[in-house]
Amino acid sequence: MADPFGFLKYQRQDNPFRPVDQRINDWRELQEPLLEAQRRDQAARCMNCGIPFCHSGTFYGSQSVASGCPNDNLIPEWNDLLFQGRFKAAFERLAKTNPLPEMTGRVCPAPCEKGCTESLNGDGVTIHDNERFIIDKAFEEGWVKASGLPASKTKFKIAIVGSGPAGLSAAWRLNQLGHNVTVYERSDRFGGLLMYGIPNMKLEKDIVIRRVKLMQELGITFVVNTEIGVDITAAQLEKDFDRIILATGASVPRDLNVAGRQFQGIQFAVDYLTEATKDVLKHGKAANSKKLAGKHVVVIGGGDTGNDCIGAAIRQGAASVKQLEITPALPAQRTATNPWPEYPLTGKIGYGQEEAVQRFGEAITTYSTATTGFIGAERGQVIGVETVAIDQNFQPISETNQVIRADLVLLAMGFLGAEQSLFEQFGISEIYDDYTTNNERILVAGDAKRGPSLVIWAIREGRKTAEKVDEALRALVYQ
Repeated sequence: MADPFGFLKYQRQDNPFRPVDQRINDWRELQEPLLEAQRRDQAARCMNCGIPFCHSGTFYGSQSVASGCPNDNLIPEWNDLLFQGRFKAAFERLAKTNPLPEMTGRVCPAPCEKGCTESLNGDGVTIHDNERFIIDKAFEEGWVKASGLPASKTKFKIAIVGSGPAGLSAAWRLNQLGHNVTVYERSDRFGGLLMYGIPNMKLEKDIVIRRVKLMQELGITFVVNTEIGVDITAAQLEKDFDRIILATGASVPRDLNVAGRQFQGIQFAVDYLTEATKDVLKHGKAANSKKLAGKHVVVIGGGDTGNDCIGAAIRQGAASVKQLEITPALPAQRTATNPWPEYPLTGKIGYGQEEAVQRFGEAITTYSTATTGFIGAERGQVIGVETVAIDQNFQPISETNQVIRADLVLLAMGFLGAEQSLFEQFGISEIYDDYTTNNERILVAGDAKRGPSLVIWAIREGRKTAEKVDEALRALVYQ
């Protein structure tokens, strides 16, 4: 398996980030890929461990986050092929399980690397970056289209509602299996979270558009600006299609019900990021438009979306950015109660936080802090955020109240789940573990089924749901 001594010969080397003072001036991609020879050296670090934890997503202990790849990617195998320079074979092995590796190779937090055996006493293998190299090479060489061609066609028609990672994954797999697929998207562009929930510097929209165009070339039909129940009825879909997959994501954001919530300038993070991406798509990747010049921004929420909001606000010229996180700061290293191969519950500095330190000269994140209200001006515009420090039981600590100046407040506190109205239109009251529902012709995949989760989980569920549909439809042929 690769070079059995590679992990001793070569130090881990990630794709380097562009210097902060350069990247905050545009919306171009954050990282610059390593050279081919360097990437092969990194693949050589995948040792012949015998029991690879990396390619099996497992919830160890009481963890709610999987360690290892939930999508069962054949990581040691394509690492070996990458090390050998057999790039096409590496792509073919990667594509057996992952229909969208150009997405996960850029935005996945890589639980596979956390479960890597080499990370027990070392730094782990750069699986995430290796995956990106393989798929980028495949697109350069023109190998990807052939991997999506069906061996034969059926007469079955499947509708997919939602074009995020679960919807695209399901569409790709169903097309591979020979079925006729139509994807409905209520937004003005395809990609769902990949298009509008992740900013351009983390996932360039050219990458998403390229995949959708390829899928169209392969015969998949995409219908934009179409909402079920508004532009087409659920009944019509059931009449026109043999099966329907709902892959609409967990799109209901968590709100903050405190005094002053009605003031203007308080916005959900996903809406702000959508507007930012639309600006980039319209005006290009050069950050010439300083929409937030002179504005003071407060981001409430400490996850990846909050970090994306920080990076976007800096690129839009914000005069200051502050981040409030209700939970305590995580430890720098694993604790005794969080051993490998559990997912490490450790702190990290996000790219946006790093940019903020350089831009403003200080750390901007305040932990163990709750928002108690908003202050508004006479015309209803937010001008401040009221906060209080909290203890380990999330109770307020006396005499710690503060007011933070704010012209824009972004709520980045995660999502509650899927919109229920769509389920109601199809009469869905039960969603089962195998993606089926109480309506035998309707299946549910991705975050719409499991709640807010990772892109890799959505890809897995899209693929598995497609295979479940294929199994049911082919059984009809032999009845």
